Amino acid sequence: MISDFTIIEYLNIYDWLVFFLVLFITFLIVLWGNKKKKELSPDVQLSPLELLLMGRSLTLPVFVATLVATWYGGIFGVTALTFEKGIYNFVTQGVFWYGSYLIFAFYLVKKIRNYDVMTIPELAGRLFGSRAQRLTAGLNFLNLLPLAYTISLGLFLRSLFGGSLFLNTSAGVLLVTLWSLWGGFRAVVYSDIVQFFFMMIAVILVVLFAWASLGSPIDLMVKLPPAHLDWTGGEHMSTLLVWGFIALSTLIDPNFYQRVLAADSEKTAKIGIIISTVVWFIFDCFTTLGALYAKVALPDARPENAYLQFSMQIVPNGVRGLILAGILAIILSTLDAYLFNAATCVSYDFFKLKSKFRLWHHHLALIFVAGLSVFLGMQFDGRVIDVWKTMGSFSAACLLFPLLMGQWKPGLISEKSFCWAVCLGCIGIVSWKIFNKIYNFSSLDEFYIGLLLTTVPLIPSFIRKKS
Repeated sequence: MISDFTIIEYLNIYDWLVFFLVLFITFLIVLWGNKKKKELSPDVQLSPLELLLMGRSLTLPVFVATLVATWYGGIFGVTALTFEKGIYNFVTQGVFWYGSYLIFAFYLVKKIRNYDVMTIPELAGRLFGSRAQRLTAGLNFLNLLPLAYTISLGLFLRSLFGGSLFLNTSAGVLLVTLWSLWGGFRAVVYSDIVQFFFMMIAVILVVLFAWASLGSPIDLMVKLPPAHLDWTGGEHMSTLLVWGFIALSTLIDPNFYQRVLAADSEKTAKIGIIISTVVWFIFDCFTTLGALYAKVALPDARPENAYLQFSMQIVPNGVRGLILAGILAIILSTLDAYLFNAATCVSYDFFKLKSKFRLWHHHLALIFVAGLSVFLGMQFDGRVIDVWKTMGSFSAACLLFPLLMGQWKPGLISEKSFCWAVCLGCIGIVSWKIFNKIYNFSSLDEFYIGLLLTTVPLIPSFIRKKS
């Protein structure tokens, strides 16, 4: 078993030059974005609309770049799952999600753009009331905590420099926090443009070099363990369905909403999501193939390190630095977005500071979120998939149906029913998880308990509406 792996042993001066050149280009484009911001009037520069939505000015190319880049921070979670279970990853982390993206584009974009809001909790407040807004903000905050991406960054830096996961995670998150404090949403978007370009190049290059060395993907299928070609991954169908419901949480994802609301038009948002779905499909094909090649070449590697270790072995000097920069771009482009939006949830939504919004409120919230993410991320001991499933279950089970019903038929659900439904769902998930861990009395996932208890309080509203 290969226990430890450090990237530095594979790198030479050319790799470091390429790696830091990419970071420097990213820094330059953020500077350019800030220069564009200074061309605005002082009142506009300090407004919540500019800080949180870049003044609703995202054009189609920028919209696609920032949405695609933001959505793929858990590269080590995805590749580790592929390494362990094969194409099961493509089903649970790919196919299920494509359907959600298209539902969002064709059903939700128009509805969301009709409301003059800047966040999901604010939308819940418009649909149901102030208590619903506070409750949604609380769950939204849990969904936005970037635990998976702080872990991914820590794993990357530990592989690069060695040392403890905690130290590497803390140092990486500190740098990203300073970045986000400096430029607001505009800095996040402009950095995404560069990161989008390099993350795509990185995953494509890994597959191309693997193809040249180990044979075509058809040859690869023959060399893989048969279980890696089983789309169920050996899991029960109920587990697959949980991932399907978690994929539907896209329909209430804060990063999706933020970019749709920041687009310069409804048409830009709709077409942008469709184009992004095609790009995500391509990206998933290359990451899945890369991880499968890693399984064949390094069958005894640690799953969380296998893709990165294989990448360093398969590409030549100089290209390694580009691959590293691309993988880092995948992580950073998501981490800074989640940190920023979690801070927005605290400063703008939860404490209702809209009427007296100040930049320093958001900065304090960002520092708090960064520290909390590092602390909680360490509790998962590097298991990115566990983070996705745990945190995603709350949003998918407790918020998904009530919020979608509120947008579908405003007035159908009262604020009281909404709050009861969400609270019961959360209590059900936590209680089932605790008692099942102690007594081990059922294999039923806690997600289904939360979904059931969220649905029950909504039934009277449907009956009254029908009457």
